[in-house]
Amino acid sequence: MMTFVGRNAKTLEQVAQELGIKAGIKVAATLEEMATAISEGNPRVVINTIGPFARTAIAFVNACRPGTHYLDIGNELPAFLSLFGMNDELVRTGRCVVPGAGWGVLGTESVVLKLCEGQPPAAKVRVDSVASVRASGLLGATVAQTIVEGIPYGGRRYANGKLKRALAGDDQEEFSLPDGSTAVTRLIATGELEAARRASGASDVVAAFPAVPGGLLRFIIPVVAPLLSIPAVRGFATARLATLVPPASKTEISWARARVEWPDGSVRIGWLRAGDGYDFLAKVSAGVAQRLLDGQGRPGYFTPGALFGTQLAVDAGGTFVLEEDVSGRKK
Repeated sequence: MMTFVGRNAKTLEQVAQELGIKAGIKVAATLEEMATAISEGNPRVVINTIGPFARTAIAFVNACRPGTHYLDIGNELPAFLSLFGMNDELVRTGRCVVPGAGWGVLGTESVVLKLCEGQPPAAKVRVDSVASVRASGLLGATVAQTIVEGIPYGGRRYANGKLKRALAGDDQEEFSLPDGSTAVTRLIATGELEAARRASGASDVVAAFPAVPGGLLRFIIPVVAPLLSIPAVRGFATARLATLVPPASKTEISWARARVEWPDGSVRIGWLRAGDGYDFLAKVSAGVAQRLLDGQGRPGYFTPGALFGTQLAVDAGGTFVLEEDVSGRKK
């Protein structure tokens, strides 16, 4: 039987009712109490939807007993890197860990995997995620905390095979989407960066996402980041951000884009088209959980596409749009 663990019993009961399922309810007010509930309950699969994942992912994976598998919907690069560092232990204890089981990560990762099928390791990759999400009320404390705690980390890119610091908001690119609209994206540190590197074998990788104007980022982050190390300031920023209502997307289509370049100069661009990003996330996380329950996982750390392939994105409602060589080279 499924068990919901969280801070508010009424909310958990409401979710179970909306899903039309019978579920056990376990109230846990703190991260430590949630981890204890996982350890004592000894579930077959743990689904983590609580950020900041840089903290919750490690705590919950450590709480999983041997043989218990784990997945989350996070897209935070520090969490991905920390979980990868646990790979040997996960293999030894028979645990399969799959972070990024949602639009963020699988969307762009699946396009890179599709473009790189049967190809040698790539030289350069850029992935861009342009999600459409419906209005869903207040941003909320969990998402706000994830954003606020992520600001001091800044941006990252892979250059010459090394993970390098970068200013969030750099590498701006404007491009046309297959539906005729345009998008502007900028560098940010997400799990998609690590997933794209692993899927392509490229030494130079950038992951980008629509964001506030780059000039504004360049001004805000160096000033704000040191202040967020002060608990009172961090708490105030989180509380204010949590009360904001994100605007609904102007389109109902989500696009994930990958541009892959190989050492011989050939270049291909591909897209994944899907509907609402939240709907895609729900289908992906459910698909990963079911596959793990069915014994299709393997002990260790995996991004969702690396473990289950591009069909996972198709099953969640995605459609691939792949372009041929766009490098302009003579064939």
